[in-house]
Amino acid sequence: MVFHSASEAAHVMLAVPFALSGGVILQKLLGYDFNGAIWVGYIALFGTAVQTGVVMVVYLEESLKSKMAELGERFTRADLVQAVKDGAKLRLRPKVMTVATTVASLLPIMWSNRQGAEVMKPLATPVIGGMISSLIHILIVTPVIFLWLRERQLRKAAAKEG
Repeated sequence: MVFHSASEAAHVMLAVPFALSGGVILQKLLGYDFNGAIWVGYIALFGTAVQTGVVMVVYLEESLKSKMAELGERFTRADLVQAVKDGAKLRLRPKVMTVATTVASLLPIMWSNRQGAEVMKPLATPVIGGMISSLIHILIVTPVIFLWLRERQLRKAAAKEG
């Protein structure tokens, strides 16, 4: 609903499988079976992954609109690529900080042996693993897919005009 486009929504929702992969890998490495705490961790992870995906696409869209307004009719594919790079750069530091603070806040839970750690460790595991894989997705895959979708739109618009 934010983007008024099914393809854009599907693009943002791709963050979920990428986050899932990192969570599952860390979960298996640590030997945790699926249980209620693990599922709570995945729910938290999926919400964060989709939210950061939406924010990245918003940054990319703003950068693209700014570049298009600046250049008008002279807007080319090279300008599209530059706009996507500029938007992704703007989101780089916030995303890295989000991942770093999330992982840093959950690592003490992973090292804990105190009462309640048997519940908290499985909860933190998918979040830590998923945030790391989500970082790769949001910083690399999301801008590439955004570029691909916008290139298709430019080609369709050019075909209608010419």
